Amino acid sequence: MVTRTVADCMTSTPTTVDVTDTLRTAAGTMAQQDVGALVVRSGRETVGIVTDRDLVVRGLAAGRGPDDRLEGLPSERLVAVGPGDPVEVAVQVMRDAAVRRVPVIDGDVIIGIVSIGDLAVERDPESALADISDAPANR
Repeated sequence: MVTRTVADCMTSTPTTVDVTDTLRTAAGTMAQQDVGALVVRSGRETVGIVTDRDLVVRGLAAGRGPDDRLEGLPSERLVAVGPGDPVEVAVQVMRDAAVRRVPVIDGDVIIGIVSIGDLAVERDPESALADISDAPANR
């Protein structure tokens, strides 16, 4: 069996936002791009990922308004994988950090994002999670 790498199953060139962007901007970008997560940067530095759930639970439900900045929403501890890492490493990183998505960083450049759904499709294409991940988006 050939060992597959993160590069084989990641989404290339993920959409990014800056920590100075607003919750409204992030939500609008997610809607326009039909994605549930964005990579958050502070200038040239990747600082985390913000999800649609983060916007609601850590943002709006915590009393932040739609025009407040994203600062403080992404997790403070960034976990990432490299494109050449085996898929099993990404699985372990996600398990250890209890996250569903991680950025893929080559040196200091973000080149992708890999999700638990991507890994399910890669590791067990017949699983229910793989089926859901491969299905067209609900509209």
